[in-house]
Amino acid sequence: MLFINEDQVGRLLSMDDALRAVEQAFSGLGTGNAVNIPRSRVRLPGHTLHVMSGGIPALNLTGLKAYTTTRYGAKFVVLLFREDTGEPLAAIEADLLGQMRTGAASGVATKYMAREDAVSVGVIGTGWQARSQLAAVCGVRAVNSVKAFGRDRTRRETYCREMSKVLGVRVQPVDSARACVEEADVVITITSSAKPVLEGAWLAPGTHVNAAGSNALVRSEIDAETVRRARVVAVDSREQAKVECGDLLEPVEKGILHWDRIHELADVVAGHVQGRIEPADITLFESQGLAVEDVAVAAVVYERAKAEGVGQRVG
Repeated sequence: MLFINEDQVGRLLSMDDALRAVEQAFSGLGTGNAVNIPRSRVRLPGHTLHVMSGGIPALNLTGLKAYTTTRYGAKFVVLLFREDTGEPLAAIEADLLGQMRTGAASGVATKYMAREDAVSVGVIGTGWQARSQLAAVCGVRAVNSVKAFGRDRTRRETYCREMSKVLGVRVQPVDSARACVEEADVVITITSSAKPVLEGAWLAPGTHVNAAGSNALVRSEIDAETVRRARVVAVDSREQAKVECGDLLEPVEKGILHWDRIHELADVVAGHVQGRIEPADITLFESQGLAVEDVAVAAVVYERAKAEGVGQRVG
């Protein structure tokens, strides 16, 4: 078995790699050629263990991601196994891997749900995950302007400087969430807020929204009006969203939306449903994060590590 650490993942994996792998994973789910098992949690005082698993027969792989959250932060690892023999192949540190695959899922949703001529982006949230979110959207659309808002001014300005340099696109800090999104073609919310940071009344016709920060029923980044205005709503997993998606809980309870109207992104990628019907439609993708995404991206890291002689043999 090969052990691959965080630094090595950073050298081996690009956003283009992650986008291709995650799109293939969703295509597999949409055609019945991949399996995803939703996240489960073991809760202890001051410690939570999260476990999620999946399999992709086309890659001859199964795998799981396990991570812990404590007052010291979160620690992630992905384990890969050969499907046919059951052989353990790799243990991969997965903080960066998870960041990249989460961004890539929003990128895939943007590819299939945003207008083809979308060029402007508004990002609410300027933390660690906001970096891969923006990079992924820029990987699927010819973005020429970005506005970003976060509550901490210093961190907001740092984010904008760093992402402008990395992406070669001007990323402009603004002083409010409303100013960030009012003229945006694509909106990203990626915060840990328990209360909505995005109001649907701010959205222009034709906007696509990636809501990627909330994976708990007690947290909500977007208001019910955002959901009401969305003609197409997609989630990465309906089963998982029913357990974790605080953004959709209130609208469903109020009858604004029914689960039968909520599509899975895999069905959009596979062509079973349309991600966008009219140019003026508002569309919404709710990201909870799937194990099959981790398996697909970990497969890229593993194959590249073998080819380049990277990683430590264990056992």
